[in-house]
Amino acid sequence: MKYKDGKDRHTAAIVLCAGKGERTGLGYNKMLFRISGRPVAEHSMKAFADAGADDIICVASPADEEVLREYADEIGARVCTGGDTRTDSVRRALDVLLPETEIVLIHDGARPFVSRDVICAAAESAAAFGSGIAAVPSTDAVKTVENGFITSSPPKSGIYMAQTPQAFSVRQIKDAYARISGSYGDDAEVYALAGYKPRVSEGSYANRKITTAADLVERGGGLRTGVGYDVHRLVEDRDLILGGIYIPFKKGLLGHSDADVLVHAIMDALLSAAGLPDIGRIFPDNDPDYSLCSSILMLGHVARLLKQRHLEPIYISAVVMAEKPKLAKFIPRMREHIARTLGVSDNVVNIGATTTEKTGVIGEGKAIAAEAFVLVGE
Repeated sequence: MKYKDGKDRHTAAIVLCAGKGERTGLGYNKMLFRISGRPVAEHSMKAFADAGADDIICVASPADEEVLREYADEIGARVCTGGDTRTDSVRRALDVLLPETEIVLIHDGARPFVSRDVICAAAESAAAFGSGIAAVPSTDAVKTVENGFITSSPPKSGIYMAQTPQAFSVRQIKDAYARISGSYGDDAEVYALAGYKPRVSEGSYANRKITTAADLVERGGGLRTGVGYDVHRLVEDRDLILGGIYIPFKKGLLGHSDADVLVHAIMDALLSAAGLPDIGRIFPDNDPDYSLCSSILMLGHVARLLKQRHLEPIYISAVVMAEKPKLAKFIPRMREHIARTLGVSDNVVNIGATTTEKTGVIGEGKAIAAEAFVLVGE
């Protein structure tokens, strides 16, 4: 990476993507949430690639390592398995830095809007002073609180909100992490406990961290929801297809296509979220082209319609209502099949199965129904 003094210093970026992101309520790691068609993690990694980092290390949890590796490969980044805490993850990443690395920038992957200017300011500060902690002055009144009561009101002057990246001399930050045990909120704290003086570099109020669902809506261009429902009668001499897979059973669902109620419900939910007509109008039951057609193929077409509108499934929750057969053992394959067709990770698709306690046509074994709710983002 080229610095203002004209020197090339081998500079690495550690992008921390190993968290769970539970406060967003997505049901999966927020690093995989897509903004403008790309996952949060990819935005964060690409920011450092565009800024000229010589080496980028994506720190991933074991559960997300495979999918994050795909995005890392596209950028030329490496992947390192994270630890139980943020501090543990940083320690592991520091251990795999290349020997020639002089400056390292440590960044929370949940800050995908970090700018080149903020990155370079932190790196320049680290080169000159040993550290560069991106930070912005506090714009809110600051209070200290005990037992729910305000005890003092420190002046805002001199109060900064620390961000990432936090850049350091590799020699110094490795020394700090080697000597300081425990778990900490950020790297500046570890650095200071080791006796070093963290220096602030220019941050940005736009360099916000995605923490809650509100952050996703604000920064992700908005979310859309959709709901879908379908029911078909069970008859003799038809294969039972649910979630795109064959289910061994004495009866199948009656319909113009393969009558896969689960996929039909998901398609209608996705079309609803996208503001498109329902499947009855897109795949009319009087069109011979769709006679006995695989609903999974139709789902692929729906996915393309969403893509044309720059929309993508963020989360799908569906339930199949059937008295028989029992479906639990088939659900993992259903999830995999649907996710692969939509081009999303398996953990984006959740499927449940229930009965109607022998009530109605479903409880009498005369029909199977499905309902789906989806979250779609730009």
